[in-house]
Amino acid sequence: MSVLFSVADAIATVTLNRPDALNSIDGETTAELGAIWEKIKSDDAIRVVILTGSGEKAFCTGMDLKKTMPPDETYARAAFAGKGDSSFINSLVVDKPVICAINGYALAGGLELALTCDIRVAVPHASFGLPEVKIASIPGAGGTQRLPRIVGMSNAMHLLLTGDRIDSAEALRIGLVSRIVDADKLMQEARAIAESIAKNGPLAVRAVKQLVTRGSDLALNPAIEAERMAWGILRNTEDRIEGRVAFQQKRKPVYQGR
Repeated sequence: MSVLFSVADAIATVTLNRPDALNSIDGETTAELGAIWEKIKSDDAIRVVILTGSGEKAFCTGMDLKKTMPPDETYARAAFAGKGDSSFINSLVVDKPVICAINGYALAGGLELALTCDIRVAVPHASFGLPEVKIASIPGAGGTQRLPRIVGMSNAMHLLLTGDRIDSAEALRIGLVSRIVDADKLMQEARAIAESIAKNGPLAVRAVKQLVTRGSDLALNPAIEAERMAWGILRNTEDRIEGRVAFQQKRKPVYQGR
């Protein structure tokens, strides 16, 4: 299989499994990831996702150019026929937290895939880049929009306009990743972060993610109003009451997502 998928203790682990092709994305991978993401979206038992790649060389190097060709129909024909042109990578956005464990190259569409995640941890030998301008193209799966929101305009422009790669140390400095972890401890660290998230109230966690991601496109006052509305919606949920009772009783809360 091109993608491995497992669930344990409310945490789903998704592993790109084409190490010989640097975990690049072909048609089979696209189909499998799409099906897995639908499962993640619909299964309330899954609270957190870890996304990584097989092997020691690459997380993902984008689309497999040896196995994917441009479509026969024109962009205009697809767009005006109502098919749209939504990138496959953009379709993998979900309102549950996603941790990206970057085990090597994160290049082109591979970096764009990592940018859809909420938390990124990387090994020391990982490298990052959006080299599309070097072949007279552009990142077309959210790279020009997500990267500036994560690392700031100047850092993003430097990467986007030069197409150059950066190493893990520079990625950490500009905030592209939150920490660097030795290769043999990468999944252990990602799992620890996932467990820390999974033990929290699942509705509150999803609300926080939605508020942060949607709020970045709003002015401050409307964003705060949305935050207040979410707080009010959560106020009398079973989980919020359970959290307070558990605190009073000095025990761990048992959340049900209700």
